[in-house]
Parts: sequence; C-alpha cells; structure tokens
Amino acid sequence: MSAGKKFLSWSSGKDAAFSLWRLIQSGQKPDLLLTTVNRDYGRVSMHGLRIELLRLQSQRAGIPLLEIPLSADVDMETYNQTMAEYLQRLKSEGFTQGCFGDIFLEDLKKFRIRQMASAGFSTCFPVWGEHTRQMGLEIIRSGIKAVVVTVNAKKLDRSFVGREYDESFINDLPDGVDTCGENGEFHTFVYDAPFFASPIHFTRGETVFRSYKPCKKDDTKRFGSSGKDNPKGWDTGFWYCDILPFG
Repeated sequence: MSAGKKFLSWSSGKDAAFSLWRLIQSGQKPDLLLTTVNRDYGRVSMHGLRIELLRLQSQRAGIPLLEIPLSADVDMETYNQTMAEYLQRLKSEGFTQGCFGDIFLEDLKKFRIRQMASAGFSTCFPVWGEHTRQMGLEIIRSGIKAVVVTVNAKKLDRSFVGREYDESFINDLPDGVDTCGENGEFHTFVYDAPFFASPIHFTRGETVFRSYKPCKKDDTKRFGSSGKDNPKGWDTGFWYCDILPFG
C-alpha cells in the first residue's frame, strides 16, 4: 500500500464506481477523483456527461474532484503533456499512487503503468482480471445504480442508450459485446451508490448521434492497440443520451 495520497481515475461510470467501492471496503479510500473533461462542450470525455453531474457525484461521494480540461480535438502528444503537468502538480501535493478501473485491456494497463511511473507514481487496479459478466452482476447487486449514456453505434443500436444498467440490459446485449463495455461498446453514468450521501436526481434529455475521426494519423493506434477490430481507427459514431440534473 502506498504511504502517500492516492487518486482514482473517475470516468463517472459504473466500473470506476465499483473500483471506488472496492477501495473503500479495503480501507483505501482515495483522496481525490480525477477526470478528463471536454472544455469545449463542458462534458466528461467519451461519456458526454454534463460536468454539473460529475461534480454532484464528487459531492455525494465526499471526495474532492480534479477536472483536467482538454480540447475536443486533443491529440495524444498534447494529452500526454497535459497529464504529465497535472501529475507533477499532484506529486507536489503528496500524491504517490493512481488507481484505475481497467478490467482486461493489457495495452491500456501497460500505458497507465508507464505514464504513472514516468511521474514517479505507483498504480493500483482494484477490479483487474475480474470476469466481466460476474462483475456486472456484482455491480448491480452492490447497490450501484447507473444509466447507459453512450453506445458505440458499430456495436449497439440506439435502443440501448438511455437504459438502466441492470440484468435486463445485460441479457439483451448481443454476442460479442462485453458485459461491462470494456472494449468501449457503451459508457454509463452512476446516479446512486453505497458511498453516495444521497441519489442524484436526473431526467433523460434528447438522444443524439455524433461521429468522430482521429486528430492525427498515428492516433488511430492509441495505447499501442493493433486496431484490427476497427481498421478505420477512431472514425466511428456514438449515440448519446443527454442526462439533465433534476431538483
């Protein structure tokens, strides 16, 4: 266990929430939640969640939040440089460890370890190696409640976005789609959890489609991925359900 302070990479979704729950249960509650946000649109990167809801999560969990603003068209070079700057800032504040909710993507895990090590940080992966179907069911049974806010249009149709992450959702997933969406098939927003002081009330807004392309040619092989499953790299589309704070 690290002697210094630790942060948890907080996506606003169920895997991060389950990682936090595991850390809390083991007496290792993180000192900070760290999230990259799209500064151009005021939303959580990839998830498309409004920053207001992200901040409510931090308040409900009773853990401070650090938002790292990135432009909508950030490339890997700029991303790495920005992260290095923020990590040095955290190091000066006594942080020595970064925790991540990755489950089985080896390339991504290695990327995290290299990135943290270059700044003098150790890493922890509270849910690494979990069987994702079992983990999905355990997330639901733990009292973590989430709604699906983003789906990859190449993997899932529009009907899946906006749904509750529950056993019905899991059972409806087509073959080849990971139960926890570890391959980026879908993302969620956690609105209640055992460590929340109270649930976050929200309403579902409009559903929209957005398409994206890589900023640079070499960004199509991010984190060392072979790109075999997606030969066009980041040229893909997503369905988003806009979640609105309520009350």
